[in-house]
Amino acid sequence: MTVAKTTATKASKRPPIHMIDSEADALTDLALGIEKRMPQVSDLLMREIGRATVHKERHVPRDVVTMNSEVDFVDEASGAVRSVRLVYPSDADIASGRISILTPIGAGLIGMRAGSAILWPDRDGHERALTIRAVMQPPRAA
Repeated sequence: MTVAKTTATKASKRPPIHMIDSEADALTDLALGIEKRMPQVSDLLMREIGRATVHKERHVPRDVVTMNSEVDFVDEASGAVRSVRLVYPSDADIASGRISILTPIGAGLIGMRAGSAILWPDRDGHERALTIRAVMQPPRAA
């Protein structure tokens, strides 16, 4: 019980997040494009972009969730550990573990660092504590 309470407390304040400048621009365009169809996700994503510290790609730490990162996280409500790749909508395939940035979970993962936690709404609007266990980056362009 102490662990769950500690995680919920740790997650109650949104941790600092970091984004790659070119991804922040692309995600802003995506969020604006879905504003009428998916207002909740659009709003969540725009808020995260707005509070992010934006960097050139080479300056973003390797333990930060970026597009195409593999992310291991724990859903503290169920205790389930999930491993997913965060992708753009055209590459999403939940059966293959590729989740779209245009889902509530995807919007909540972007910019987070390994070891951080966040309270985040699911599709039904219930708050869930998500804890990032590990982030694996794809190879970066030279």
